[in-house]
Amino acid sequence: MRRNLRHTAIAAFATAGLVFGLSACSEVEEAAKDKATDAVDKTVNKEYQVTYEVTGASIDSIEFANGEGTALKPTLETVKNPKLPWTKTVTLRGIMAPTVIPSAVDLTASANITCKVTHEGKVLVEKKSEGAAAISACIAVSPIAENKLP
Repeated sequence: MRRNLRHTAIAAFATAGLVFGLSACSEVEEAAKDKATDAVDKTVNKEYQVTYEVTGASIDSIEFANGEGTALKPTLETVKNPKLPWTKTVTLRGIMAPTVIPSAVDLTASANITCKVTHEGKVLVEKKSEGAAAISACIAVSPIAENKLP
């Protein structure tokens, strides 16, 4: 009987310690989430500029994120039969992904595409494609998200 009482007491103390320990972990986890949320809130509306560059031959269209919409549903603008080389500087916000997607269809298989996204002189992404049907999707991580978030 004494042994059962001792085991019950030990179990009760262990349970109490576990509950207090878990609540402390929960508070630390909540503080970390709050810090991350604050960082996102501060950067989500910060504006930055990127320059899209497209070169090549036989390019039919270029789609690019124009800074409108949201980070998860950006508005893509389309340029049909662009004059090459094509360059466009846009202002994006927060974690919006800089995106430029040129495409070409050339049955002689001579289509070639190079796309590039730069921010403050740094190339964020560069891609090349060629052939009868070429698509080169240059999609980069937002420099705001890459450099500022915890």
